[in-house]
Amino acid sequence: MSRTVRIVVIVLLVLALAGASALAGLSVLLGNDSEGGSSSGSSGSSGPAVVVTTAPAPGATEPPSPELAALYSQRIAWEACGDNQCGTLEVPIDYRDAGGETIGLALVKVPAADPDARIGSMVVNPGGPGASGVAYAEAADPVFRSPIREHFDVVGFDPRGTGASDPVDCLTDDDMTAFLALDPDPDDAGEEQELVGGLRSFFEGCVANSDALVGHVTTAEAARDMDVLRAALGEATLTYFGASYGTKLGATYAELFPAKVGRLVLDGAVDVALSSREQSLGQAGGFEVALRAFVDNCVAETESCFLGDSVEAGLVTIKGLLDDIDAQPLPTSDGRELTVGSAFYGVVTPLYNRDYWYLLSQGLSTALAGDGTTLMLLADAYASRQDGQYLDNSTEAIYAINCLDDPYAIGPGQVEAQVSDFEEASPTFGRLFAWGLVNCGDIQVESSEPPLDIRGEGAAPILVVGTTRDPATPYEWAVGLADQLATGVLLSRDGDGHTAYNADNECIDATIEAYLIDGTVPEDGKSC
Repeated sequence: MSRTVRIVVIVLLVLALAGASALAGLSVLLGNDSEGGSSSGSSGSSGPAVVVTTAPAPGATEPPSPELAALYSQRIAWEACGDNQCGTLEVPIDYRDAGGETIGLALVKVPAADPDARIGSMVVNPGGPGASGVAYAEAADPVFRSPIREHFDVVGFDPRGTGASDPVDCLTDDDMTAFLALDPDPDDAGEEQELVGGLRSFFEGCVANSDALVGHVTTAEAARDMDVLRAALGEATLTYFGASYGTKLGATYAELFPAKVGRLVLDGAVDVALSSREQSLGQAGGFEVALRAFVDNCVAETESCFLGDSVEAGLVTIKGLLDDIDAQPLPTSDGRELTVGSAFYGVVTPLYNRDYWYLLSQGLSTALAGDGTTLMLLADAYASRQDGQYLDNSTEAIYAINCLDDPYAIGPGQVEAQVSDFEEASPTFGRLFAWGLVNCGDIQVESSEPPLDIRGEGAAPILVVGTTRDPATPYEWAVGLADQLATGVLLSRDGDGHTAYNADNECIDATIEAYLIDGTVPEDGKSC
């Protein structure tokens, strides 16, 4: 379960918990970006096209190979879409056949708030994989503080296979709801068959319902697209802010195009040297650490914590609740049943941001009273589900991209041998993460991209940022990525929640802004 940074549109979630019908959800925090405004490139835009006429910086459009010359020389025809500008970038489906079939990537540009202070373009990615970079850029005002907004055009793109960029399609909405409700920790042979059959149907659907791009949605290909975008923006080097999975995308770019690295911020870093199993163990431990912090806060800040009078007692209560839901799903206000799979997502979703721990308290307390509605709403927010429909394809894209990047999987019969290690890392969630190792076993396509040893030799200094109690990308991952990158510089935030920037830590924010705006590289290992 590798999800991402999302900007939480908490007002909408609170309205939903109060009974309102519109739940756009915890948008950029978990990968379901449902911000207001356009989310599909030029779709729905109005006004005449404005072709960029600014001369590109020297060397900006020089292609890495002659076959890519036409793509690298393209200029983006921006159209007004609200207060922003939307456009499309043409990229090849298969970079081995640069003159072959192409697709259009949806783009949005939020112009610099102070044109006189503008430095250039900053490309952004919120993670996932599968989250919409268009929606992330459209939310630039709450996501990025004024110093960055004043100096940069914030440019977002929906990576290939996601959002409005030829999205991968694997299941109908009803089938997706059933898929997410499957027991992620089967208790018997029947549930095991349902899980394995559901995964097989999912990947078969990806091939049946999508075009040839489904075999070309790797991180490496998305990084190649990012260099075409850099050239089309007229930038000699790439300025980039990537969060969560977006750090893997940024690190991959640094390996493929080290000479084009400008100022890269990799916040909530993924350790790209880890195996799939090691990453799963790390995330299991990360969510356990975050859950302990949540329970500890409940015990310390309330006279009588509803979970118990100690951290250990609270964790036992939560584990017992999940076990009870596994045995007997809870009713919800819309007639669905809260299964243990949905309950898991309902529990972990608010852990991404300390400000929303109160939602977890609400969800757990009502579930303990026999009502699964709040946890189901939180699970829906995680999956971008609203009124029975899915607002984007992020839940499909995360499987398609992750499993194409690394198809490692074990068979169901091998899971039990893994459980002890996973339960040691996470007594609460360990078995669920151990079973997650079967997820990619039935992927139907193979990557055309060879594995990369990511070092970024020759790149400019790259700022790698980690948070000590980050649930989704454990702090140790940031330490590992900074060490692995030849020019990596580690910046640490002591705190809770996923990612560090704009999380009420002035030291972190000022350091990142000084790096992006002035090129000031902090001392390696700086802690805030």
